[in-house]
Amino acid sequence: MERGSAMPDPESEPKISTLIVDDEVSAGRVRPAQPRAFGSNPWWFAGIALAAAAAGVYWWQQREAPSAPPAPVTDASPAKAEGPPAKAEPSIRHPIDDARARADLANSGNDREPLRTLGESDAIVRETLSGMPGANAFERFFYPQNIVRRFVATVDNLPRKSVAPQVNLVKPLPGALLAASADGNLSISGDNAARYTPYVRFVQSVDTKTLVAVYVRFYPWFQQAYQDLGYPSGYFNDRLIDVIDNLLAAPVPSTPVALVQPHVLFEFANPDLEALSAGQKIMVRVGGENASQIKIKLREVRHVLAGGTSPP
Repeated sequence: MERGSAMPDPESEPKISTLIVDDEVSAGRVRPAQPRAFGSNPWWFAGIALAAAAAGVYWWQQREAPSAPPAPVTDASPAKAEGPPAKAEPSIRHPIDDARARADLANSGNDREPLRTLGESDAIVRETLSGMPGANAFERFFYPQNIVRRFVATVDNLPRKSVAPQVNLVKPLPGALLAASADGNLSISGDNAARYTPYVRFVQSVDTKTLVAVYVRFYPWFQQAYQDLGYPSGYFNDRLIDVIDNLLAAPVPSTPVALVQPHVLFEFANPDLEALSAGQKIMVRVGGENASQIKIKLREVRHVLAGGTSPP
């Protein structure tokens, strides 16, 4: 099998979000002047693990408004037509307070510290992460502005077909995907997985309970950002668990992943792989061994956040 070379201009490689806009390219809506390989950025999964590390305690409080005294009713009053029943609020499946208890945070004292506004969150999150192993790499790989909002938007987009580049939390991975060619057939090179190894080792080095503790501590910011994203009745921790489950369900191909290049970007030759979500496609591209290690960390995070067992 002959190893394909990386593209000559690394800066032109699409970001993680663009990597998943293959459907737009193949539909003829994107036509860059120069051919290039699809990009692949592994830092979204560090974001999942690290983000499980970047947020706080959320008290889900419900207050009953005092009921007004009933208005007097007379026999002459016309009967009022009943309107449609109010739409039920979605139930919370994974309360953040349960995660707080599983992470042994009941007596940490951090939950009693008042949080500032979401607009002031960047400096506080960066300061908190600075004491964690590998924190010196944070601004090298992540955008340090709008951390909470970017994380929430990225997580919400991962199960979809694409991730909008303007909300992406992670910076583009340098270099291009390594493709191999044999008898005119393209596939992901066996050497490509090595590009992700440093990131996988970083994810493995982060203590899961420490990550979750930071996430639980700052959870109100994440919840607010999720509601601001357009989910006023949504619960972000439930969404995060759903996204982790989506990533855990990504297949692990046992043979080299075949590629095609119908237009500009590479696509998976297997239509089932091409139909995967944005996050699942990245899980396939990082290689089987790397994906297995990432899934171990995701299961650990899920167990603390939601309890029970996670998908295989």
